[in-house]
Amino acid sequence: MSASPIQPAGPTGTPGAAAKSARVVWLYESHKKVYPRSVKGWFASWRWVMVWFTQLLFYGLPWLSWNGRPAVLFDLGARRFYLFDLILYPQDFIYLTGLLILSAYGLFFFTAVGGRLWCGYACPQTVYTEIFLWVEHKFEGERGARMKLDAGPWTAEKLWRKGGKHAAWLAIALWTGFTFVGYFTPIRTLWAEAFTLDFGPWEWFWVLFYGLATYGNAGFMREQVCKYMCPYARFQSAMFDHDTLIVSYDQQRGEPRGKHGRDADKAKLNVGDCIDCGLCVQVCPTGIDIRDGLQYECIACTACIDACNGVMDKMRTPRGLIRYATQNAMALDRHQPATLLRRIARPRVLVYGAVLVLISGAFVFSLMQRSPLKVDVVRDRTSLARIVEDGRIENVYRLQLMNASAEPQRYRLQVAGLPGAVVADHGPLALAPAEARWFVLQVQLPPEAAQGLGSGAHPVQFHLVNEPGSSAPADVTEKSTFIVPR
Repeated sequence: MSASPIQPAGPTGTPGAAAKSARVVWLYESHKKVYPRSVKGWFASWRWVMVWFTQLLFYGLPWLSWNGRPAVLFDLGARRFYLFDLILYPQDFIYLTGLLILSAYGLFFFTAVGGRLWCGYACPQTVYTEIFLWVEHKFEGERGARMKLDAGPWTAEKLWRKGGKHAAWLAIALWTGFTFVGYFTPIRTLWAEAFTLDFGPWEWFWVLFYGLATYGNAGFMREQVCKYMCPYARFQSAMFDHDTLIVSYDQQRGEPRGKHGRDADKAKLNVGDCIDCGLCVQVCPTGIDIRDGLQYECIACTACIDACNGVMDKMRTPRGLIRYATQNAMALDRHQPATLLRRIARPRVLVYGAVLVLISGAFVFSLMQRSPLKVDVVRDRTSLARIVEDGRIENVYRLQLMNASAEPQRYRLQVAGLPGAVVADHGPLALAPAEARWFVLQVQLPPEAAQGLGSGAHPVQFHLVNEPGSSAPADVTEKSTFIVPR
């Protein structure tokens, strides 16, 4: 049910003249399907370059082998993340935090410079909508043909066109869900299970959930995700200013709009370069009119620029009626590249860029200095301290060693901090690639050394170094305490 339109009243309380031009706004208006028209041009080519790049990366990485295992695998069961030669454990959560901070500052930086570049070229919603629209064009034709097909009755031709389109959409969506799960379960194992439908319950859930989410978002919801569900559209304005590059319509050049021929005298007709063809609206995936100015629904896909440039070429008029420009440049009618570069190099962008470079450098340096060995010392609570043969004091410890390298390692254990303390009957500690193991060891202290220390807790250090010739040298020290009984 829709609400009644509100009309402004005149001086006497009756609808006045302003009511004639008042815009009716329905509170519960049904969604009108957007039929984007296909477009060719320089920016459209770049969008497809990004589609190919992102999808080859997404679909290809799980199949890439590295040292006999998947190159990229998030093994939640074993609590290990494999990124080529890099092996991360839950204790490396700090690197995920750093990656999120890098992503956030990268988003701030590129948004301050070029607006919604992420949305227009690399966002999964944009990429999969572009793919699904391409499939729709192949089955149902161009914009006019699709509108006619939807408005017409159900026939055999409409059934096979619609059915073929949805079958292709489902195939792409399910393959996307399958690939997504392939980042958490080795995809070759998953592929073998697919022939017998022998997936585990969680594998079934995520293949179907991610696949159906892709099918629904890219096939049906499309621009609604960008307009109503994505939070980025709402807070992007906080990162925009009058020197941010955005998709802009040159009103000084284009207005007043009017249809005219290629060789018409525009001054005599009192019209601008815009011939009001409406192509910029027809190609827009969110269905907006860029000539109305900057709008939060604009995802900066630049389809309107390609469409308008094509019209300008046919009208033998210079390109750029719709173009990337800053609001200040548009106001001053200065859009030369050198001027734009000077406007882009402003304090906000420089600060974002400097912070991004510093965090990136610190992140890479931390990864390079990261030790391939992780150690955790836990005292054996069942036996804090005991006296063994020859009166020696013995404490029992449990050491968890995690090999964060892709090669087998052997470590020597040394005890420091307690004069005379030795590790009883323990040889080198061996670990397989990416293996985590618990070792139980006893540290013994001669009675004369214990008498010199006195009873109570005393600091002790466990020092682990690689055996000679190891491919991933490690030198790790972990602190604990040694208990001397009364």
